[in-house]
Amino acid sequence: MVKTNALRLVETAGIEFDTLEYEVDESDLSGIHIAEQKNLDPDMVFKTLVTRGDKNGIAVFCIPVAMELDLKKCAQVSGNKKVEMIHVKELLGLTGYIRGGCSPVGMKKPYPTWIDETATLFDKIYVSAGVRGMQMHLSPVELADYIGAAFADVTM
Repeated sequence: MVKTNALRLVETAGIEFDTLEYEVDESDLSGIHIAEQKNLDPDMVFKTLVTRGDKNGIAVFCIPVAMELDLKKCAQVSGNKKVEMIHVKELLGLTGYIRGGCSPVGMKKPYPTWIDETATLFDKIYVSAGVRGMQMHLSPVELADYIGAAFADVTM
């Protein structure tokens, strides 16, 4: 197994996790294929989305793969008037991650982060381990504590 920076960080923090490897589908980086391929509840598999607010800059949101971000709710929780998705070309420079492998753990800078409140319905959720083809399975509460994230209703 490849040890990504995100995995090293959660391991060093003493957070219990396991990993899940999957086949990458270049035509579908939505994350839904992970749930389908591994027969997981898509509500437990979270994607990490990066936005830019008009007042407070970059903000990160983790939401279930089958859900859509509600930009109005995101603006509200992040203290912005409006929020928009960053362009995919900016992702690597801002986070150190590529599309389909963006983890909420170990970004280049600690950005304000929100995890959709539905994560608290599960003992463990899946988030990217920092590369395409690998997820980490860990407690959403421990994840939020470690990255300084808050839980909020941010989906449509």
